[in-house]
Amino acid sequence: MSKQHTMIIGGGIVGCMTAMELINRGHRVTIVERNQIASQTSGESSWAGGGIIFPLLPWMYSEAVNTLTHNSASFYRELTQRLAQETGFSSDFAQSGFLLLPKFDLNAAQDWCKRNQVSFQPVKASAFGVASPSGDDGLWLPSVCQIRPPYLMQGLRKWLEQHNVAMLEHTQLKPLEESDELKAWQTTSGETLRADQFVVTSGAWSFDLLKETSAKLNIKPMRGQILLYKPAKNLEQMVYREGFYMIPRLDGYLLAGSTLEDVGFDNGVTEDVREELRIKAETIMPELKGEPIIKHWSGLRPGTPENLPTIGAHPTIKNLFLNTGHFRYGLTMAPASAKLVVAIMSGTLPAIDPTPYACAY
Repeated sequence: MSKQHTMIIGGGIVGCMTAMELINRGHRVTIVERNQIASQTSGESSWAGGGIIFPLLPWMYSEAVNTLTHNSASFYRELTQRLAQETGFSSDFAQSGFLLLPKFDLNAAQDWCKRNQVSFQPVKASAFGVASPSGDDGLWLPSVCQIRPPYLMQGLRKWLEQHNVAMLEHTQLKPLEESDELKAWQTTSGETLRADQFVVTSGAWSFDLLKETSAKLNIKPMRGQILLYKPAKNLEQMVYREGFYMIPRLDGYLLAGSTLEDVGFDNGVTEDVREELRIKAETIMPELKGEPIIKHWSGLRPGTPENLPTIGAHPTIKNLFLNTGHFRYGLTMAPASAKLVVAIMSGTLPAIDPTPYACAY
C-alpha cells in the first residue's frame, strides 16, 4: 500500500517541522520552496531571526500564543539532541537565560511567571554588567533558552534528506483559485504538481497564494534588521529592553536587533536602522563603542494581528491545510504548530485544543 503523499508549500522552519512530523507519521513528503531551503540569502525569517525560544513579553499575548510557544519550547532540547545524533549538525542550543530591563510591567511579568511556573528573580541590571537607562530594576529568567536558526535549518534539511523528503527548490506556485478539492497545483513555469494533501507554510507569501480563495488571511511581510558583533568580552545572557534584544552566541558573536518595518517584500537594509540599532546596543553595552559591526542583515516575518497564526483546514478546499502567519515566533511556535496541524489533518485528537488558532476566515 502506497504512503499518503503530502506536499508542503514553504521550506522555512515551520514547513520543515511540519515535514518532520508527517514523516514520523508515515507520510511521503515533498517540500516546494520558492528559494532554497536553509539558504541564508533568501530574505525569509527562518534563518534571519535571533532564535530566542521565548515569546519576549508573554504576559502581553493571548493564551493561544503562549500555549503554542510553551509546548514548543519544551521540545527543542530533545529535538536538537536528536538532530546532532542523526545528522552531525549542532544547533547551538543553550540555556543562556533572559534579562529583562525596564520599562515593563514588573507586576504583570511576575504574576505571569508564577502562573506558568517559569523561574524568575527580580534583580539589579548593574549586577549583570549592563547599563539600564530606564532604571536598574530588572527581571531575570534563568530557564530561557536560545538556538542558532541557520544551524537548526541545516540540521533539519539534512534530516529530511535522510528520510527521503523531496525538495523542489526555486519553484514558485501560481495563486490558487477557489475549488472543492485541490488535485494539482500549477507552478509559474508551467509544471503541474500533484499530491493527496497540501499544507501552506509559506509565511509572508501565504496571502498571495490564497488571496483568490475563501481563506482571507490577514498576513503581510514585516521586515526586521539585525546587527552582528564579535566583542572582546561578550554578554553571558540574553538581554531585552523595550523591543530591542541582544543575544550572545556560543562562539563569541553577539546579535543586536530587531526592527518591525512595514515595507512590503523589501528585504534590504538601511543606514538609518543600522545607526539606530548601534546606539541601542551601545546604550546597554558601552563596551561596544568602537567595535566593528561585522554584518547587517534583514528578514521578512509574516506579520499577523496579535502574533496569532492560522493553523487548520482551509474553509472550502477539503485537502488543503494552513500552518502560517507566526509573525515573530515562527521558530518558537514551530514544533507545536506542526504537531497540531498534522493532528488536524489526520483527524486525531490534538495534544492542544486547535480552536484558538482557527483563523476567522
